[in-house]
Amino acid sequence: MLNLSVLLEDAARETPDREAVVFGDLRLSYSFLDSVANQVANLLRSRGIGPGDKVALSSPNLPYFPMVYFGALKAGAVVVPLNVLLKPREITYHLADSDARALFCFEGTPELPLGEMGHAGFEKAEGCEHFFLLPANPAATESPIEGAELFWAALAGQPDTFDPVQTDPNDTAVIIYTSGTTGQPKGAELSHSNLLSNAMVSDTLFERTLHDTSLVTLPLFHIFGQTCVMNVGLYRRATLVLQPRFEPKQAVELLVKEKVNIFAGVPTMYWGLLTDDTSDEDIATIRENLRVAVSGGSALPMEVLKGVKKKFDVDVLEGYGLSETSPVASFNRPDRPAKPGSIGLPIWGIEMKLIDEEWNDVEGEGPGEIAIRGHNIMKGYYGRPDATADSIKDGWFRTGDVARRDEDGYYYIIDRSKDMIIRGGYNVYPRELEEVLMTHPDVSLAAVVGVEHPSHGEEIKAYVIRTPGSSLTEDELVAWGKEQFANYKYPRIVEFRDELPMTATGKILKRELR
Repeated sequence: MLNLSVLLEDAARETPDREAVVFGDLRLSYSFLDSVANQVANLLRSRGIGPGDKVALSSPNLPYFPMVYFGALKAGAVVVPLNVLLKPREITYHLADSDARALFCFEGTPELPLGEMGHAGFEKAEGCEHFFLLPANPAATESPIEGAELFWAALAGQPDTFDPVQTDPNDTAVIIYTSGTTGQPKGAELSHSNLLSNAMVSDTLFERTLHDTSLVTLPLFHIFGQTCVMNVGLYRRATLVLQPRFEPKQAVELLVKEKVNIFAGVPTMYWGLLTDDTSDEDIATIRENLRVAVSGGSALPMEVLKGVKKKFDVDVLEGYGLSETSPVASFNRPDRPAKPGSIGLPIWGIEMKLIDEEWNDVEGEGPGEIAIRGHNIMKGYYGRPDATADSIKDGWFRTGDVARRDEDGYYYIIDRSKDMIIRGGYNVYPRELEEVLMTHPDVSLAAVVGVEHPSHGEEIKAYVIRTPGSSLTEDELVAWGKEQFANYKYPRIVEFRDELPMTATGKILKRELR
């Protein structure tokens, strides 16, 4: 029997007084966090919600997230984390598609009224019976939304002890919705065993200290933040410093103030830290404390990796995974040489290979599509047996990511298969172009996409953020690119922007650029 909530339970038993969560002036101990999670479990049980029932959670990185997450798990329920940027129509879809019976939703702010949008979506989801509002002001006694039940009022009188439901290792613990770049978002069912195994193996990938402190700026509703920061952090009894939304200046302040020694982020976060005008004193403090920097979510440009090393004197270790793989599948492991630009080697218990479109193995260097097999692979897409059968065969999950492999078995992402551009019959991988474009002294960030062309099928277009003060023109960058790339590769079209559209997790939204 196994329940993922053991991560919090065990930490609360062993280090009850240690700070588990820091948020602003709030500093909450492991024992307190566990007791509130127990109250949540008792609340759900009192409303008839138990093993196998779905509980949706819409919250940024706030103490509410682990309280509800582990409380639902203790009750044997399935957690359905929702992206906080969803609109009412999308919330209704996610609640209905997952068969959620309850929604815990943060109130938000006047600028971003998450609670109002959540409640509007909830009201149109027929099967969802309970709406609990997570108030911006914990002392609030009246709900600002009619019909919404205040979280703390609902917990009043609930016991702060609870015997967790003993779930089977293969029972679903969390349903994570994919970004839905093609078609409607699908819910990946991850089991207690998937998530616990992935957290425990991930814990071995970088050294511990007696008391680690992690900056939690990756969204916890995303699997990267959940597993690699929250779950790994609780497993090693770390203190989690919460940042609801990544802002470079505030991130630097927290890194300095809390003496953070572990940071995990996506490439655009590292780019943000590089572009921040950090004082020499703050840089010195960060250099003294920060010893682990992990990147994932998308490929880290080499220029960003070099910049972080130069500024903060820390090596950024790249890993790779997807929502469907819990998420970690490969990493630049500490027992083997790290190779910059590589996603490393498969982690313990995981196999990786390259395949073609027909699932045939691709030998040697490749390129080919990455396929993965092991303890991290999802059970399937919730309620979608056909989509599951399309993506999993004989235990192997096909990722949609194109990679090559070197003689030592290290993998290198070339691009998403759906991002590949076919210009005049030639395959062009945007990541290669982006890497080179960012070596130009006047280019701060670049994203390359294909746009329709009457004779070539697709033409190559680069969206570029210039470095501050730069007067670089389109003609100049096109001419420079012509010198760097084969004739069929270089971007013929350049559009300069002040910012690029990104997901809540910091990935560049290429579908919007297209």
